[in-house]
Amino acid sequence: MSNTPHGTPGAPAGPLAGVRILDLTTVILGPFATQILAQLGAEVIKVESREGDNMRHVGPMHHPGMGHIFLNANAGKHSVGLDLKHPQGREAALRIAEGCDVLISNVRPQALARLGLDYDSVKSRNPRLIHVSCVGFDQEGPDAARPAYDDLIQGATGIPWLMQAYGNPQPAYAPTTLSDRVTGLHTVYAVTTALYARSQTGLGQAVVVPMFEAMAQFILGDHMAGLTFEPPRGEPGYARLLTPHRKPYATQDGLLCVLIYNDKHWQNFFAAMGESEGLGRDPRFMTHSARAQHIDAVYEQVGRIMKLRTTAQWRALLDQADVPNMPMNSPADLLSNPQLRATGFVQEEVHPTEGTLHTLGHPTKWSQTPPARHLSPAPRLGEHTRAVLASVGYSPSDIEDMLKKGACHDDT
Repeated sequence: MSNTPHGTPGAPAGPLAGVRILDLTTVILGPFATQILAQLGAEVIKVESREGDNMRHVGPMHHPGMGHIFLNANAGKHSVGLDLKHPQGREAALRIAEGCDVLISNVRPQALARLGLDYDSVKSRNPRLIHVSCVGFDQEGPDAARPAYDDLIQGATGIPWLMQAYGNPQPAYAPTTLSDRVTGLHTVYAVTTALYARSQTGLGQAVVVPMFEAMAQFILGDHMAGLTFEPPRGEPGYARLLTPHRKPYATQDGLLCVLIYNDKHWQNFFAAMGESEGLGRDPRFMTHSARAQHIDAVYEQVGRIMKLRTTAQWRALLDQADVPNMPMNSPADLLSNPQLRATGFVQEEVHPTEGTLHTLGHPTKWSQTPPARHLSPAPRLGEHTRAVLASVGYSPSDIEDMLKKGACHDDT
């Protein structure tokens, strides 16, 4: 088995080259985080049950077990099929962990302890191991044992309330796995900073990354508003984000995203419009504080003005005036976006079983240790079982015995 999942001879190793991660995560939060870590150069060994990651089975897909979300979150990883409830399967996971720098799970801690893969159990086999547990809730609170999914955490941290306050007829979730992906990014920096701490102390440690607290920080940072103060100085909610007029503006022939934000933007906008002596003198528009106080009226006036020209006319005028604007893109538009194509963020690669896929790069740029651009393709279920077990000392006959007993499984 190669020591790297990237598989491109001569490719830059990435800033996490040499880091080995045992990945016990499924669905989106954990796999999103560990794919980023793989892009940064880590070797990621993904342990899967016989059924595999749930996201393998969400279409569209060409072949069973290779759903689109799985393909987009699991490139660059080795798939090892283990039954962690089987004593031999659990022992195999522990042997893999002995040679790893990081173990990441999103199994509830109580279940992980029953499997004998909690931090206290694993650190005796590898004291330098960083044990990262992605959970629903901080384990010191009353909700510690509750199950958590993206929708539940969105609801619990107020996103449906905000959507209704913004003007939706009914409370609604954000149409993206926001809680999973925000918490996944927390997981990435938890891993990298824990690795740095270990480089200073030589010690491993347990790190808990809770979804609820991560999203509460994310939402309250914008929307605590008057509740910041005790006693309160107003209601919750950042008014600029909640005005129903904050949306792409209708032009004569389409829609355009425009943000006239600071004083210079407003002055340039009114000058370009020939309104320097009209609306440009309106006290509601003259300072940041005044605009914030009258945000509904400000956005409503801009909406009225935007209907006077076509999208192309507005883009030319606003660009010349240095007023921020962007087209309203769809996901399909992003795949052909000139910026994303020019930077190589969106490319096409050929998967050995799933054909040509659109793939996404890493958004950061590094001068000395750039993240891998071409990861090995998302693996078939159990594709690397034999190679990984062999790498930790299992003989071919040992592996055959485990396959017969159901302790492990491969892709045959």
